[in-house]
Amino acid sequence: MSAVTQPLTPRPAGGPVQSVRDSLVVAKRNLIRMTRIPEVVIFGLIQPIMFVVLFSFVFGGSMNIGGTTDPAVYREFLMAGIFAQTVTFATAGAGAGIADDMHKGLIDRFRSLPMSRGAVLTGRTLADLVQTALTLLVLAIVALLVGWRIHEGLPKALGAFGLLLLLGYAFTWIGALIGLSVRTPEAATSGGLVWLFPVTFISNAFVDSSQMTPWLRHIADWNPFSATVQACRVLFGNPGVSTSEAWPMQHSVWASLIWSVLIIVAFRTLSVRKYRNATA
Repeated sequence: MSAVTQPLTPRPAGGPVQSVRDSLVVAKRNLIRMTRIPEVVIFGLIQPIMFVVLFSFVFGGSMNIGGTTDPAVYREFLMAGIFAQTVTFATAGAGAGIADDMHKGLIDRFRSLPMSRGAVLTGRTLADLVQTALTLLVLAIVALLVGWRIHEGLPKALGAFGLLLLLGYAFTWIGALIGLSVRTPEAATSGGLVWLFPVTFISNAFVDSSQMTPWLRHIADWNPFSATVQACRVLFGNPGVSTSEAWPMQHSVWASLIWSVLIIVAFRTLSVRKYRNATA
């Protein structure tokens, strides 16, 4: 007597355990894809290194930090800003990657599978986080070679790098929303960069915000990017810590955490909603 074959039914898409599992599968797929296109990783490493060299040795002697124009002091002041700029520039890559998947119809294939709706985006942002961590590691080595130093011990330094990665992860969700909102990867790359320049330069990353006009200084002090830069300078023990009375500058570690979490919650919600509508 032959056994009765039961029809296979797809797993229901839902539940936190499945969501985590699906996200990790998608993240693995994106990491494998990155290893097969090494030039993307290489170019991503070259750009921040160029920023370190150019800002350190071209502008270093002309910047007044704490009453001195010593290039060595500016190099230590600079590195927190370069680190933060590097992790936030991952936004463009995240947006372009998602836009490319949309353009090729891969998102529609994912949608046809019994998987968590947010897993596609979460997996992509987690893969970008791994690439960002690798870039940050290489950049830290370069920074040590040009004279940057940690003065508050390894535990605080690791905390600073944790804040940087959290900020980078938060900004990749902004990139995800941009990638879902445009039609081509090229548009996603442009859209991911055009707003980043004012965010990174109207901040305390490259100059002391106290040297700005009052209205611009107020914007810089409340910039989420500035909070992370300030927190890193405090935790690294680097010069140029702002003495502004603005709350984010006085409580920079907490401000960095709060800003990053709020950005993740807000833009993940918007991105998942956009993903459902865009693939419907």
